[in-house]
Amino acid sequence: MRRVLAGVGVMVAALVGAVLLAGSGLRTVAAQGAASKPAFYTEKVRPLLQTNCGKCHFDMNHKGGLSLATKASTMKGGRDGVAIVPGDAANSLLVRLIRHEGPASDPMPMPAKAPKLSDEEIATIEQWVKAGAVMPDDPPPAQ
Repeated sequence: MRRVLAGVGVMVAALVGAVLLAGSGLRTVAAQGAASKPAFYTEKVRPLLQTNCGKCHFDMNHKGGLSLATKASTMKGGRDGVAIVPGDAANSLLVRLIRHEGPASDPMPMPAKAPKLSDEEIATIEQWVKAGAVMPDDPPPAQ
């Protein structure tokens, strides 16, 4: 009987440990690994930016001096300074604006005059920024 109870205890402990690991940062590490690949930007981030920011920050439009069309222009930022701090979502102006968190000097949430991005969309952009904001030097061809 003791052996059975001891065996059950070990199995329960292993199960609890597995659940805790699954809910821990391991999933975040794997997600950041994928987010550090140029394909993550091309397949997930760029479509979000084009859909939600494209009217004002792609093609010929560069409101606020910010163009998101190329890596160079994205990393340069706009009149308000650098929009993305690779590896640091909390200090990236773009992330703060799509979260609708300011800054106080520019309370205009993004996208302007449109609904806030979903939590999932914001998380995708945050993941990308935290993973270093990796993107191809040249934009992908238009489809």
